[in-house]
Amino acid sequence: MSAYYYLIPQLPSLSYNAPLPMTSQAFIDLCKKELSSSDAPLLDLCTLDSDAQEGDPASSSAFIDAWRVWDRTLRLNLARNRSLKLKRDGGAIEPPAYPADAAAVAKAAFGIESPLEAELFLDQARWNAIESLQGLSYFGENAVYAYLLKLRLLERKALFKAEEGFAEYKRLYAAILDGQRS
Repeated sequence: MSAYYYLIPQLPSLSYNAPLPMTSQAFIDLCKKELSSSDAPLLDLCTLDSDAQEGDPASSSAFIDAWRVWDRTLRLNLARNRSLKLKRDGGAIEPPAYPADAAAVAKAAFGIESPLEAELFLDQARWNAIESLQGLSYFGENAVYAYLLKLRLLERKALFKAEEGFAEYKRLYAAILDGQRS
């Protein structure tokens, strides 16, 4: 286990409801100088759009592997719930039920009417999962990986603009209606 007693304390604290203190790229640039040669390449696996598949080889990080399983479970359950809602065949992949909290989050997200609120709910759940998976590793590589994932969540959240999103929704909806009238 690596210890980053100098790197971690110099980082600004993160909160889901606070503004983004730095970009994920700035953090990666900082880390590349400080991380060991075995820990640095694993930063590339700290993504929010994991395409991890069941049976993929494990990384050398239990935290990253657990995150990838959690994220995959969430995504597959979201896809399954979407297909059920649209009354379409869900495909051959049966979504995993474990981790149970990821499956429950996917189910709960479908009870939220507003797409923006559903996305914020999902991101808050991702944040909570990252904190849970990190555990009590405050100065180890897990803290570094968790920090990067949280920065990426904050960057994603910063992209949500309710007014612009609603205006775009109205524009698309009007275009659909106009297309049906023609």
